[in-house]
Amino acid sequence: MAKGPTPGHGPLTGVRVVELAGIGPGPFAAMLLADLGADVVRVDRPGGAGLGIDPAHDLTNRNKRSVVLDLKSNEGPARVLDLVERADILVEGYRPGVAERPGVAERLGVGPDACLARNPKLVYGRMTGWGQDGPLADRAGHDIAYIALTGTLSMIGRPDEPPTVPANLVGDYAGGSLYLVVGVLAALQHARAHGEGQVVDAAIVDGAAHLATMIHGMLAAGSWQDRRGANLLDGGCPFYGTYATSDGGHMAVGPLEGRFYAEFARLLGIADAFPDRWDLARWDELRATVTERFLTRTRAEWTEVFAGTDACVAPVLSLGEAPHHPHLAARSTFVEHGGRTQPAPAPRFSATPVSVRTGPALPGADTEAVAADWDVPGLRPTPRD
Repeated sequence: MAKGPTPGHGPLTGVRVVELAGIGPGPFAAMLLADLGADVVRVDRPGGAGLGIDPAHDLTNRNKRSVVLDLKSNEGPARVLDLVERADILVEGYRPGVAERPGVAERLGVGPDACLARNPKLVYGRMTGWGQDGPLADRAGHDIAYIALTGTLSMIGRPDEPPTVPANLVGDYAGGSLYLVVGVLAALQHARAHGEGQVVDAAIVDGAAHLATMIHGMLAAGSWQDRRGANLLDGGCPFYGTYATSDGGHMAVGPLEGRFYAEFARLLGIADAFPDRWDLARWDELRATVTERFLTRTRAEWTEVFAGTDACVAPVLSLGEAPHHPHLAARSTFVEHGGRTQPAPAPRFSATPVSVRTGPALPGADTEAVAADWDVPGLRPTPRD
């Protein structure tokens, strides 16, 4: 039975968060808050609502505690409001309402009006793909559609192939979770300074569009072409991209600055071949030359060639290989907890260090502890716990 965070375990120690269970960016945002020390209580539903994997392996539920409540019952919403009364932040990712039809949270009795009436200082974080309003607000969707409409997806991939799907990192987690966390923490600062809670509308389309702010600036300045694979940072540049090695591995290349490129070209063996690397008319030729050179050795051999240099070249490692890289191992970028290797909490803090304190919260396992710690007498384990 997991207890609340021990004092000193992160800068958010003392902050209480209620997470209404969902999938994707909401749970990841709540995990980040928990990693930073917040006491996150996840309200799971009977029967579960996760990724379809064993809850014991769902790392996005680490450092949290779980209770099970049926929000469709008479008692469930009342118990959530009891938790809300004692919380600083609530996170939910239900589909919003449109026109005269209320959203899911509202229909369940745990929408912003009900929660803020119970706790006027509450920060109510809403995580959706399309946002709380607009023509698509009530439509289903996933990460790939959200980044498609924002123009973000159009930038990723080779020019002669369909756009490359970047897993769900750009939309769900970068454009969604991280913006929700920034939003609720900013609103928490306001609530503590002014005693006024509010609703944070974190939409993946907003965040994914915002991520491309620099690119839009370059586009307006005429230094970015609105087509894939034709620009400095999208694979169009022969000295900013990836190259195959003789053993089927890949190397990532990015020596944009002059002194770094000079070292790269020397170590690759093409120092005198292209005196003007900014001659766009010869970029295809330069790319072909670099491609040919990398195919002469294995990934391990090229890694050794560029080791200890400022050529800005690195091997492309797999998920399984990454934790064993000497630099990442030295920094403990990955940690092992409960027999599972996983990314360590980030970022790092000098005065309030963070850590993986507990494994994934099992549905309902912490009901009694939360009832005691949060002083919610009516919170009881359900038969499904």
